[in-house]
Amino acid sequence: MPAPRRTLTNMSTATAQALQDLATANTLYASATAVLSTSELPAGHAAYFALATENHAAVQSRAQLYAAHALRTSGAHKLDQASLQTIADLGTEPSMEQLIAAEGHTTMGRTHYRSARAMMHDWLDIPRSTVNDRLVQADCLIGGIDDSGAPLPPWLPKLSQQFANPEVDPRLVLATATKLHSARKDLADGPAGEAQKEQLESQALQMIAGEPKSARKHIGELVARVKAGKRPLKALLEEVGLYRRGLRKGLVEYILRVLPSQAAVIEAFFASLSNPSTLAGNRDALQDTEAEFTGEQGSGWDDESTKPDWARQDSSSTDPPPDPPDPGDAPADPPAPPAPQADPQPAWEDLKPERRRLIGVMALLMADHSSRTAQDTGTRKGLATGQVSVILDYEKMMAGGEKYAVSSSGFALAPGEVRAMMCSAGIYPVILNGKSLPLDLGRSQRLFSKAQSRALRAAYRGCSYPGCSMPVERCELDHLDAWEKGGATDINSAALGCPVHHVERHCGLFHAVKIPGCRPMVLLPEALDPEQKLRVNTYFMTPDEAIKADQLADRMTELWRAGELQVEIVDP
Repeated sequence: MPAPRRTLTNMSTATAQALQDLATANTLYASATAVLSTSELPAGHAAYFALATENHAAVQSRAQLYAAHALRTSGAHKLDQASLQTIADLGTEPSMEQLIAAEGHTTMGRTHYRSARAMMHDWLDIPRSTVNDRLVQADCLIGGIDDSGAPLPPWLPKLSQQFANPEVDPRLVLATATKLHSARKDLADGPAGEAQKEQLESQALQMIAGEPKSARKHIGELVARVKAGKRPLKALLEEVGLYRRGLRKGLVEYILRVLPSQAAVIEAFFASLSNPSTLAGNRDALQDTEAEFTGEQGSGWDDESTKPDWARQDSSSTDPPPDPPDPGDAPADPPAPPAPQADPQPAWEDLKPERRRLIGVMALLMADHSSRTAQDTGTRKGLATGQVSVILDYEKMMAGGEKYAVSSSGFALAPGEVRAMMCSAGIYPVILNGKSLPLDLGRSQRLFSKAQSRALRAAYRGCSYPGCSMPVERCELDHLDAWEKGGATDINSAALGCPVHHVERHCGLFHAVKIPGCRPMVLLPEALDPEQKLRVNTYFMTPDEAIKADQLADRMTELWRAGELQVEIVDP
């Protein structure tokens, strides 16, 4: 028994010494950069500064992959809260004794992180795409682990040897592993696929050794050649889907990737849009669908008197009509010439095909499919019907501000869009005050519990845990006043939590904070947030809303620390 204990102690001392060297290296590198970035360097020193920096980046990229692998194989995401606090307290100049004491303890109970992937993203603030790339590269070049925790060999054993060679720049090897792994689903099954992989790996190694500068281009061509062949269904299904790219030039872009059989159905629907005799080609219905979003004239508008108030030319003016002239007054000035009118909207047949297709798709999404049956429509019963909540900042709206409305999915809406959407029965206006507290649900009132749920989901839009990207439809309502302790189901004492963070709050891994006259906030443990600030999840907010929410959280934190604000840190 004594021998293993001494071996373990020696190993702990060795790793502690290596970690201390790493901390020292970080300090030295930071201090050197501070000097070199503020001095007027001679040309030779500038050149060596750049060379040394690139060498450091190469070493760091190798270390990052080994660190990701170590997090996964050691089960570091299962460290208990005391261990995380000890690690956070190490600082930038830890002693050997502190490092040895920071080995930590893992637990089988609920912890802050579900996996190494979550720990890398939430604790180290590494972007999700980078986390995915590193873990894929670790599988390829170091090895992975199976569901039982047993180690697996590297998927690319030849490239793995190159990666372990300190004389080789690891960055090109990492990029090559990522590129080859992208073709994994396109390889054949069984021995044929293994032979394909070995051939790709050997060719890639030849290119790296022969001409590293052009290796990336040629390796990309090799992978593209594999994907250009007859791709198996498994590979195709990995890439189908509707992807949101984000806001660009005032429009929200999506990418749709479908199977050929699905494309045939879509193309047939697009063709029917040009046929007036089909349901899809109903001009009036499609024109009305477009009008609900753009405010253009609908089929039921015969003249100016039949338009709704928001669609009239003078609807944007809040001034009362002028009084009729007094007969004794001086003659009025001649009326000004009428302002030039905008060009009328083109007829349906003259619209671009792309816009007609979009209108048809929107009509499908807005249709109520729940009452249809296979006998009368030929469609499946029970298809989902979208419901949109529009959150209005009441104070800004009354002051005539421009940016007072946002959809429940986080898209800012122009005033004209809002006025148009208000006429749609599928739109639920949610009035909020300046501190994002639900005040009114307008005509969307239902049963009490449904109204509360819609208000909370519209106001908070997602999980309350800072940085969590779980959308609102997958979140649960969280009673901050425990029902079993006499708490009421009060909208001012409720929050949203995803299934993971809802349980974590009840396990005491973080705390919700109730603030008078304000939305609930979150207080993370000191190990995760040394500043101990009150925080709000801004993931689903627009940039303007996120800035405002952060400022509100900072102000509440200052008042709380100064003893000027009575907050309630909610018990688990």
